[in-house]
Amino acid sequence: MKLQQQQKKPDRELRCPDFWIETSSSIARQYAFDSDGRLSSMLFAAGLRPTPAQATAVSWILKDGMQHMGKLICSNMGARMDSEPKSWRILADVLYDIGTGLEVLSPLCPHLFFEMAGLGNFAKGMAVVAARATRLPIYSSFAKEGNLSDLFAKGEAISALFNIAGMGAGIQLASTVCSSMQGKLIVGPLLSIIHIYSVVEEMRAVPVNTLNPQRTAMIVADFIKTGQISKPVDLRYREDLLFPERLIEDAGSVKVGRALHKVVKKASKLSKLREIFPNEKFLINSESKQTDIVLEHSATGEDALRGWLVAAYAADIQKLGRVPSDGVLSEAYEKMDNVFPSFLSELKVRGWHIDRFVDGTGSRFSW
Repeated sequence: MKLQQQQKKPDRELRCPDFWIETSSSIARQYAFDSDGRLSSMLFAAGLRPTPAQATAVSWILKDGMQHMGKLICSNMGARMDSEPKSWRILADVLYDIGTGLEVLSPLCPHLFFEMAGLGNFAKGMAVVAARATRLPIYSSFAKEGNLSDLFAKGEAISALFNIAGMGAGIQLASTVCSSMQGKLIVGPLLSIIHIYSVVEEMRAVPVNTLNPQRTAMIVADFIKTGQISKPVDLRYREDLLFPERLIEDAGSVKVGRALHKVVKKASKLSKLREIFPNEKFLINSESKQTDIVLEHSATGEDALRGWLVAAYAADIQKLGRVPSDGVLSEAYEKMDNVFPSFLSELKVRGWHIDRFVDGTGSRFSW
Protein backbone atom coordinates (compact mmCIF):
# COMPACT_ATOMS: atom_id res chain seq x y z
CA MET A 1 0.00 0.00 0.00
CA LYS A 2 2.77 2.39 0.94
CA LEU A 3 4.59 1.46 -2.22
CA GLN A 4 1.57 2.35 -4.35
CA GLN A 5 1.28 5.72 -2.58
CA GLN A 6 4.97 6.40 -3.20
CA GLN A 7 4.54 5.50 -6.86
CA LYS A 8 1.57 7.85 -7.27
CA LYS A 9 3.21 10.78 -5.46
CA PRO A 10 5.41 11.94 -8.37
CA ASP A 11 2.25 12.20 -10.53
CA ARG A 12 0.88 14.81 -8.14
CA GLU A 13 3.98 17.05 -8.37
CA LEU A 14 3.42 20.26 -10.38
CA ARG A 15 5.58 20.59 -13.47
CA CYS A 16 6.98 23.94 -14.57
CA PRO A 17 5.21 25.01 -17.81
CA ASP A 18 7.22 25.04 -21.01
CA PHE A 19 6.08 28.61 -21.72
CA TRP A 20 3.41 31.13 -20.81
CA ILE A 21 1.92 34.19 -22.55
CA GLU A 22 1.51 37.65 -21.04
CA THR A 23 -0.79 40.07 -22.82
CA SER A 24 -1.44 43.81 -22.62
CA SER A 25 -3.66 46.20 -24.51
CA SER A 26 -1.35 46.34 -27.52
CA ILE A 27 1.02 43.38 -27.55
CA ALA A 28 1.52 39.85 -26.28
CA ARG A 29 4.80 38.17 -25.31
CA GLN A 30 5.62 34.51 -24.89
CA TYR A 31 8.00 33.83 -21.99
CA ALA A 32 10.01 30.70 -21.19
CA PHE A 33 13.10 29.59 -19.25
CA ASP A 34 15.93 28.17 -21.30
CA SER A 35 18.17 25.28 -20.28
CA ASP A 36 20.39 27.64 -18.26
CA GLY A 37 17.46 29.01 -16.32
CA ARG A 38 17.49 32.39 -18.07
CA LEU A 39 14.25 34.09 -19.03
CA SER A 40 13.64 34.68 -22.73
CA SER A 41 10.69 36.22 -24.54
CA MET A 42 9.15 36.42 -27.99
CA LEU A 43 6.89 39.21 -29.19
CA PHE A 44 3.47 38.48 -30.72
CA ALA A 45 0.53 40.54 -31.86
CA ALA A 46 -2.03 41.12 -29.12
CA GLY A 47 -5.03 38.81 -29.12
CA LEU A 48 -3.39 36.13 -31.27
CA ARG A 49 -2.19 32.67 -30.52
CA PRO A 50 1.47 31.87 -31.35
CA THR A 51 1.02 31.33 -35.10
CA PRO A 52 3.04 32.45 -38.14
CA ALA A 53 0.46 35.18 -38.82
CA GLN A 54 1.69 37.04 -35.74
CA ALA A 55 5.07 37.72 -37.31
CA THR A 56 3.36 39.35 -40.29
CA ALA A 57 1.16 41.54 -38.08
CA VAL A 58 4.04 42.73 -35.92
CA SER A 59 6.22 43.33 -38.98
CA TRP A 60 3.50 45.54 -40.49
CA ILE A 61 3.19 47.59 -37.31
CA LEU A 62 6.92 48.11 -36.97
CA LYS A 63 7.94 48.53 -40.59
CA ASP A 64 4.95 50.27 -42.14
CA GLY A 65 3.06 51.88 -39.26
CA MET A 66 6.00 53.54 -37.46
CA GLN A 67 7.77 54.33 -40.72
CA HIS A 68 4.73 56.12 -42.11
CA MET A 69 4.43 58.13 -38.92
CA GLY A 70 8.04 59.25 -39.29
CA LYS A 71 7.34 60.25 -42.89
CA LEU A 72 4.33 62.34 -41.87
CA ILE A 73 6.24 64.20 -39.18
CA CYS A 74 9.23 64.90 -41.41
CA SER A 75 7.01 66.13 -44.25
CA ASN A 76 6.11 69.19 -42.15
CA MET A 77 9.73 70.37 -42.39
CA GLY A 78 9.86 70.65 -46.17
CA ALA A 79 10.44 74.43 -46.16
CA ARG A 80 13.54 74.01 -44.01
CA MET A 81 14.84 71.37 -46.38
CA ASP A 82 14.52 73.82 -49.27
CA SER A 83 16.58 76.36 -47.34
CA GLU A 84 19.33 74.01 -46.17
CA PRO A 85 19.24 70.89 -48.39
CA LYS A 86 22.83 69.92 -47.62
CA SER A 87 22.36 69.83 -43.85
CA TRP A 88 19.11 67.89 -44.14
CA ARG A 89 20.66 65.41 -46.57
CA ILE A 90 23.38 64.67 -44.02
CA LEU A 91 20.77 64.40 -41.25
CA ALA A 92 18.81 61.94 -43.38
CA ASP A 93 21.78 59.57 -43.59
CA VAL A 94 22.47 59.93 -39.86
CA LEU A 95 18.85 59.03 -39.08
CA TYR A 96 18.95 56.06 -41.44
CA ASP A 97 22.11 54.72 -39.81
CA ILE A 98 20.54 55.18 -36.36
CA GLY A 99 17.44 53.29 -37.46
CA THR A 100 19.53 50.46 -38.89
CA GLY A 101 21.62 50.33 -35.72
CA LEU A 102 18.52 49.99 -33.55
CA GLU A 103 17.31 47.12 -35.70
CA VAL A 104 20.66 45.35 -35.36
CA LEU A 105 20.71 45.84 -31.58
CA SER A 106 17.09 44.83 -30.98
CA PRO A 107 17.88 41.08 -30.54
CA LEU A 108 20.12 42.00 -27.60
CA CYS A 109 17.11 43.46 -25.76
CA PRO A 110 14.20 41.08 -26.38
CA HIS A 111 12.11 42.75 -23.66
CA LEU A 112 12.47 46.06 -25.58
CA PHE A 113 12.17 44.57 -29.03
CA PHE A 114 8.99 46.42 -29.93
CA GLU A 115 10.30 49.80 -28.75
CA MET A 116 13.70 49.52 -30.45
CA ALA A 117 12.41 48.17 -33.74
CA GLY A 118 9.63 50.74 -33.78
CA LEU A 119 12.02 53.66 -33.16
CA GLY A 120 14.35 52.28 -35.80
CA ASN A 121 11.65 52.26 -38.44
CA PHE A 122 10.46 55.68 -37.30
CA ALA A 123 13.95 57.12 -37.85
CA LYS A 124 14.24 55.42 -41.23
CA GLY A 125 10.89 56.82 -42.29
CA MET A 126 12.06 60.37 -41.52
CA ALA A 127 15.32 59.65 -43.33
CA VAL A 128 13.55 58.51 -46.50
CA VAL A 129 11.48 61.71 -46.71
CA ALA A 130 14.44 63.99 -45.99
CA ALA A 131 16.66 62.23 -48.54
CA ARG A 132 14.07 62.36 -51.30
CA ALA A 133 13.00 65.95 -50.57
CA THR A 134 16.55 67.30 -50.75
CA ARG A 135 17.35 65.74 -54.12
CA LEU A 136 15.53 68.38 -56.16
CA PRO A 137 17.29 71.50 -54.81
CA ILE A 138 20.66 69.74 -55.04
CA TYR A 139 20.08 68.40 -58.56
CA SER A 140 18.76 71.80 -59.65
CA SER A 141 22.19 73.31 -59.12
CA PHE A 142 23.59 70.99 -61.79
CA ALA A 143 20.71 71.36 -64.24
CA LYS A 144 21.38 73.16 -67.52
CA GLU A 145 18.86 73.80 -70.29
CA GLY A 146 16.07 71.95 -68.48
CA ASN A 147 17.78 68.56 -68.16
CA LEU A 148 16.56 67.92 -64.60
CA SER A 149 14.88 64.62 -65.55
CA ASP A 150 18.11 63.38 -67.09
CA LEU A 151 19.95 64.26 -63.88
CA PHE A 152 17.43 62.32 -61.82
CA ALA A 153 17.74 59.32 -64.11
CA LYS A 154 21.53 59.33 -63.92
CA GLY A 155 21.38 59.75 -60.15
CA GLU A 156 19.07 56.75 -59.79
CA ALA A 157 21.36 54.67 -62.00
CA ILE A 158 24.39 55.49 -59.86
CA SER A 159 22.40 54.77 -56.71
CA ALA A 160 21.28 51.39 -58.07
CA LEU A 161 24.84 50.50 -59.03
CA PHE A 162 26.20 51.19 -55.58
CA ASN A 163 23.26 49.44 -53.92
CA ILE A 164 24.07 46.28 -55.85
CA ALA A 165 27.73 46.55 -54.87
CA GLY A 166 26.72 47.16 -51.26
CA MET A 167 24.45 44.12 -51.23
CA GLY A 168 27.30 41.94 -52.45
CA ALA A 169 29.65 43.32 -49.80
CA GLY A 170 26.94 42.88 -47.17
CA ILE A 171 26.42 39.22 -48.05
CA GLN A 172 30.16 38.61 -47.83
CA LEU A 173 30.43 40.36 -44.45
CA ALA A 174 27.34 38.57 -43.08
CA SER A 175 28.90 35.18 -43.81
CA THR A 176 32.31 36.06 -42.35
CA VAL A 177 33.08 38.91 -39.97
CA CYS A 178 29.48 39.78 -39.12
CA SER A 179 28.30 36.22 -38.53
CA SER A 180 28.38 36.95 -34.77
CA MET A 181 26.88 39.83 -32.81
CA GLN A 182 30.37 40.91 -31.74
CA GLY A 183 31.36 41.28 -35.37
CA LYS A 184 28.25 43.33 -36.12
CA LEU A 185 29.00 45.67 -33.19
CA ILE A 186 32.50 46.30 -34.55
CA VAL A 187 31.84 46.52 -38.29
CA GLY A 188 28.51 48.38 -38.04
CA PRO A 189 29.80 51.59 -36.39
CA LEU A 190 32.89 51.57 -38.62
CA LEU A 191 30.81 51.39 -41.80
CA SER A 192 28.47 54.07 -40.45
CA ILE A 193 31.38 56.45 -39.82
CA ILE A 194 32.69 55.90 -43.35
CA HIS A 195 29.20 56.42 -44.74
CA ILE A 196 28.54 59.71 -42.91
CA TYR A 197 32.01 61.04 -43.71
CA SER A 198 31.48 60.32 -47.41
CA VAL A 199 28.08 62.06 -47.40
CA VAL A 200 29.50 65.13 -45.63
CA GLU A 201 32.31 65.43 -48.17
CA GLU A 202 29.85 64.94 -51.00
CA MET A 203 27.56 67.70 -49.71
CA ARG A 204 30.46 70.06 -49.13
CA ALA A 205 31.50 69.66 -52.77
CA VAL A 206 28.03 70.51 -54.12
CA PRO A 207 27.61 74.16 -55.25
CA VAL A 208 24.03 75.35 -54.63
CA ASN A 209 23.08 78.52 -56.51
CA THR A 210 19.86 79.50 -54.68
CA LEU A 211 19.81 82.23 -52.05
CA ASN A 212 19.27 81.26 -48.43
CA PRO A 213 20.25 83.21 -45.28
CA GLN A 214 23.73 81.71 -44.97
CA ARG A 215 24.76 82.03 -48.62
CA THR A 216 23.32 85.55 -48.85
CA ALA A 217 25.32 86.60 -45.80
CA MET A 218 28.53 85.21 -47.28
CA ILE A 219 27.91 86.95 -50.63
CA VAL A 220 27.34 90.29 -48.90
CA ALA A 221 30.33 89.84 -46.58
CA ASP A 222 32.68 89.14 -49.51
CA PHE A 223 31.31 92.11 -51.43
CA ILE A 224 31.76 94.47 -48.48
CA LYS A 225 35.36 93.32 -47.86
CA THR A 226 36.67 92.86 -51.40
CA GLY A 227 34.13 94.44 -53.76
CA GLN A 228 33.87 91.09 -55.60
CA ILE A 229 30.94 88.70 -56.03
CA SER A 230 31.66 85.08 -55.11
CA LYS A 231 30.43 82.23 -57.31
CA PRO A 232 28.40 79.34 -55.89
CA VAL A 233 31.45 77.11 -56.33
CA ASP A 234 33.52 79.55 -54.24
CA LEU A 235 31.23 79.26 -51.22
CA ARG A 236 30.62 75.51 -51.16
CA TYR A 237 33.47 74.61 -48.78
CA ARG A 238 32.79 77.63 -46.56
CA GLU A 239 29.20 76.76 -45.74
CA ASP A 240 28.57 75.68 -42.17
CA LEU A 241 26.59 72.48 -42.50
CA LEU A 242 26.32 71.89 -38.76
CA PHE A 243 25.20 75.37 -37.65
CA PRO A 244 23.77 77.01 -40.79
CA GLU A 245 22.00 79.75 -38.82
CA ARG A 246 25.17 81.28 -37.41
CA LEU A 247 25.47 85.07 -37.67
CA ILE A 248 28.22 86.51 -39.89
CA GLU A 249 29.57 89.74 -38.42
CA ASP A 250 31.04 91.04 -41.71
CA ALA A 251 27.55 90.86 -43.24
CA GLY A 252 25.93 92.88 -40.46
CA SER A 253 25.10 89.97 -38.06
CA VAL A 254 21.72 89.65 -39.75
CA LYS A 255 18.94 87.45 -38.42
CA VAL A 256 16.10 86.92 -40.89
CA GLY A 257 12.70 85.35 -40.28
CA ARG A 258 11.63 86.64 -36.87
CA ALA A 259 8.03 87.79 -36.56
CA LEU A 260 7.45 91.50 -37.10
CA HIS A 261 5.71 91.96 -33.74
CA LYS A 262 8.80 90.61 -32.01
CA VAL A 263 11.20 92.81 -33.96
CA VAL A 264 9.27 96.11 -33.73
CA LYS A 265 7.33 96.54 -30.50
CA LYS A 266 6.41 100.25 -30.77
CA ALA A 267 4.13 101.91 -33.28
CA SER A 268 6.40 104.95 -33.50
CA LYS A 269 9.36 102.72 -34.42
CA LEU A 270 7.35 100.97 -37.13
CA SER A 271 6.25 104.29 -38.65
CA LYS A 272 9.85 105.52 -38.69
CA LEU A 273 11.11 102.39 -40.44
CA ARG A 274 8.38 102.68 -43.06
CA GLU A 275 9.49 106.23 -43.73
CA ILE A 276 13.10 105.12 -44.26
CA PHE A 277 12.12 102.23 -46.56
CA PRO A 278 8.88 103.50 -48.17
CA ASN A 279 8.93 101.39 -51.34
CA GLU A 280 10.85 98.37 -50.10
CA LYS A 281 9.61 94.88 -49.25
CA PHE A 282 11.70 94.63 -46.10
CA LEU A 283 12.10 96.30 -42.71
CA ILE A 284 15.36 96.48 -40.75
CA ASN A 285 15.78 96.95 -37.02
CA SER A 286 19.25 97.00 -35.43
CA GLU A 287 19.80 95.77 -31.89
CA SER A 288 22.92 95.42 -29.78
CA LYS A 289 24.08 92.02 -31.03
CA GLN A 290 22.18 91.48 -34.26
CA THR A 291 20.18 93.16 -37.01
CA ASP A 292 16.72 91.82 -37.80
CA ILE A 293 15.39 91.79 -41.35
CA VAL A 294 11.68 91.06 -41.84
CA LEU A 295 10.57 90.41 -45.42
CA GLU A 296 7.22 91.13 -46.99
CA HIS A 297 5.20 88.15 -48.16
CA SER A 298 6.00 88.72 -51.85
CA ALA A 299 9.70 89.57 -51.34
CA THR A 300 12.18 87.93 -53.73
CA GLY A 301 15.89 87.24 -53.52
CA GLU A 302 16.55 90.72 -54.90
CA ASP A 303 14.64 92.29 -51.99
CA ALA A 304 16.53 90.18 -49.47
CA LEU A 305 19.85 91.24 -51.01
CA ARG A 306 18.88 94.91 -50.83
CA GLY A 307 17.99 94.61 -47.17
CA TRP A 308 21.13 92.64 -46.37
CA LEU A 309 23.36 95.22 -48.03
CA VAL A 310 21.71 98.00 -46.01
CA ALA A 311 22.30 96.05 -42.80
CA ALA A 312 25.96 95.42 -43.68
CA TYR A 313 26.61 99.05 -44.60
CA ALA A 314 24.84 100.20 -41.43
CA ALA A 315 27.09 97.97 -39.31
CA ASP A 316 30.20 99.47 -40.96
CA ILE A 317 28.95 103.02 -40.45
CA GLN A 318 28.24 102.34 -36.78
CA LYS A 319 31.78 101.01 -36.27
CA LEU A 320 33.27 104.22 -37.70
CA GLY A 321 30.95 106.39 -35.61
CA ARG A 322 30.84 109.20 -38.19
CA VAL A 323 27.05 109.42 -38.37
CA PRO A 324 24.51 109.90 -35.56
CA SER A 325 22.62 106.75 -34.72
CA ASP A 326 19.36 108.17 -36.06
CA GLY A 327 20.86 108.64 -39.53
CA VAL A 328 22.74 105.34 -39.88
CA LEU A 329 20.02 103.43 -41.72
CA SER A 330 19.29 106.34 -44.06
CA GLU A 331 22.92 106.68 -45.11
CA ALA A 332 23.32 102.92 -45.45
CA TYR A 333 20.20 102.79 -47.63
CA GLU A 334 21.51 105.52 -49.90
CA LYS A 335 24.85 103.76 -50.23
CA MET A 336 23.14 100.49 -51.12
CA ASP A 337 20.96 102.19 -53.72
CA ASN A 338 24.04 103.49 -55.54
CA VAL A 339 25.87 100.18 -55.84
CA PHE A 340 22.96 97.76 -56.18
CA PRO A 341 22.46 97.82 -59.99
CA SER A 342 26.04 96.73 -60.68
CA PHE A 343 25.92 94.34 -57.71
CA LEU A 344 22.78 92.66 -59.08
CA SER A 345 24.05 92.30 -62.64
CA GLU A 346 27.28 90.73 -61.40
CA LEU A 347 25.31 88.25 -59.32
CA LYS A 348 23.49 87.03 -62.41
CA VAL A 349 26.73 86.71 -64.33
CA ARG A 350 28.20 84.63 -61.51
CA GLY A 351 25.35 82.13 -61.80
CA TRP A 352 23.16 82.99 -58.80
CA HIS A 353 19.39 82.52 -58.98
CA ILE A 354 17.84 85.63 -57.42
CA ASP A 355 14.19 85.01 -58.34
CA ARG A 356 13.42 83.86 -54.80
CA PHE A 357 14.86 83.83 -51.31
CA VAL A 358 14.53 80.51 -49.44
CA ASP A 359 14.39 81.31 -45.73
CA GLY A 360 12.90 78.08 -44.44
CA THR A 361 10.06 78.68 -41.98
CA GLY A 362 10.82 82.37 -41.58
CA SER A 363 7.94 84.71 -40.74
CA ARG A 364 6.89 87.35 -43.29
CA PHE A 365 4.47 90.30 -43.17
CA SER A 366 1.94 91.96 -45.46
CA TRP A 367 0.15 95.29 -45.22
